[in-house]
Formats: sequence, structure tokens, C-alpha cells
Amino acid sequence: MDALKAKAKNIKFIGTDIDGVWTDARMYFTPEGERMKSFSTYDGMATAMLRKAGIPVAILTGENSDIVKARAAKLGIEEVYVDEHEKLKRMRYLAKKYSVSMEEVAFIGDDVNDLEVLAEVGLSAMAANSPILDKFTPDFVTTRPGGMGAFREFADFILNSK
Repeated sequence: MDALKAKAKNIKFIGTDIDGVWTDARMYFTPEGERMKSFSTYDGMATAMLRKAGIPVAILTGENSDIVKARAAKLGIEEVYVDEHEKLKRMRYLAKKYSVSMEEVAFIGDDVNDLEVLAEVGLSAMAANSPILDKFTPDFVTTRPGGMGAFREFADFILNSK
């Protein structure tokens, strides 16, 4: 655990997937398209706590979702990438933009489209209900499932390690 806390202490930037991390991975559709996603307020508070600590957050999701954009705007998250299908390339760009190494970047995801970035960041995490925990062993697995404060738990671990 000491090595894990040392990794967390080094983090200066956090990337996160949304569906399956900030949500329970369910999408509610009508004939007009996507209508609802359920977000935990705990995860929203985590972004404020991270901002206060000087740690920026970036959202990277493969879905093209106005709901995610609206949630990010409400939380004041500036780095929001929807319909993102090259997450590793985007994280490398963001690391360069924020003048941090990939070792100083944390990422939390939950599915196969997150594997490349999870394998390259300094601190990787997955939500407890990730369907790919048998394919990749991250540094940190939350006890909370996606949509129930998984991002907050990861953020708390990082902040408490500093």
C-alpha cells in the first residue's frame, strides 16, 4: 500500500471515463435519443475538492452526450472530450498541455476502450463493477460501483495520499 500511496502522492492531473464510472452504465433512451443519465453528487463534490487542491480533471468518453457536457459545465470542468475514440492520444496531449508526465497522470475507467490509457498512466483505477477486471489489474479498484461515488473514492484516495 505504501507504493500505491507514493504513486497517488505524485498525481497532478486526473482523467476519467463517464459511463460505468460516474454513472451506473445505464442509458435511458426515447425515440428522440438519449434522455437521462444518473450521476452521484459525491463525484461532483470530488471535482471541487480536486480543483481546490490544484488538480485538474478531464472527462474522456466515447459517447457523444449532451448530458455529459451539461454535467461538466455545471461542475466547471473545462477539459471535456465526448465522442473520444483515442483516449490515450488525448491523455498524452493533455499531459503535454498541463506540463505533467504520464507518471503524474491518474485515470479511472471501466471498459476495453480505456485499457490503453490505463496501462500508460502513473495511477490506474477501475470501478468495482468493471466488466474487465479479469483482463487488466489496475493499481486501484474502488469499493463503490460506478454511479455510486467511485470517482469520489478514487479522488479521496489521491487527496488523502498527499
